[in-house]
Amino acid sequence: MADINILTESELKQCVTLTKEVTDVIAAAFARLAQGGVVMPPVLSMELPQVNGEVDVKTAFVPGMDNFAIKVSPGFFNNPLKGLPSLNGLMVALSAETGIVSAVLLDNGYLTDIRTAAAGGVAARFMAPQRVETAGVIGTGLQARLQVQALLLERQVERLLVWGRDADKARQYAEEQTQALGIPVSVADSAEALVKASQVVITTTPAKEPVIDVAWLHPGLHITAMGCDSPEKNEIDPRVLVQADLVAVDRVSQSLERGEMRSAVKAGLIDADTILPELPAISAGLVPGRHSEEQITLCDLTGTGVQDTAIADLALRIAAERGLGTLIKS
Repeated sequence: MADINILTESELKQCVTLTKEVTDVIAAAFARLAQGGVVMPPVLSMELPQVNGEVDVKTAFVPGMDNFAIKVSPGFFNNPLKGLPSLNGLMVALSAETGIVSAVLLDNGYLTDIRTAAAGGVAARFMAPQRVETAGVIGTGLQARLQVQALLLERQVERLLVWGRDADKARQYAEEQTQALGIPVSVADSAEALVKASQVVITTTPAKEPVIDVAWLHPGLHITAMGCDSPEKNEIDPRVLVQADLVAVDRVSQSLERGEMRSAVKAGLIDADTILPELPAISAGLVPGRHSEEQITLCDLTGTGVQDTAIADLALRIAAERGLGTLIKS
């Protein structure tokens, strides 16, 4: 057996942060997925209602990369009552040549957070209008922060609006992000007011009922919806998928199972065999993204295994260059 490198979350944070270069890596991985040769099985999900938990497993083999990753993402939602985080996880990296385990990345979900935000950056790169005076974010958690950072790597934004169900958290977000981002951030009176005032809106919630209504759409609006990643969630009014000029998803099969397409099919607005453009094909230049400032666009992100392999491979290359990790001898 080969030696195995063990990397902790703190070491991985020294290797990978949210930068435009990381967005480039995710965009390139998407493009490879569209161009063929990538092996990416469906998400393996395990619901654990007895303990209010769930586990997702994602992976992809990308020709040309030194490693491929298998990611395990548990979510146990009673944990905060025990003083523990709800989410954690790890990635196991295997040699793309031999299949032998090369590393274990004990990231506690950090790499997933970064690759998820970077995918939002890719969506903005190809689908957001060039001029963004006002952006809006619905939600106040970690992705509400990271997704905006990713947007700002792709577009200049003059001001940011935030709305969340918890008004105190929204006010705290506005105060913190005004300092962190260097642009004015204010709390919107409502989700409707936020959408109507914004050129780009990002939804980052675990909502089970839509937080955006079709009646709020307006020319020049782009929406990145990244919160819907399981069959019971739904952030976007299903009618938006019919009314928008361009709707793209990261993976049609996943959106039909656990994304916004699922709700639109359930509502009878689209057929289950509907094929929407995929962000990977847009990234590869195989299909067009936004081609007019007046278009209304939507990108639904459910999270793909190719992102996990890409971010893990990047982290391992940088860790090797910097001599990070603890080598476990075989």
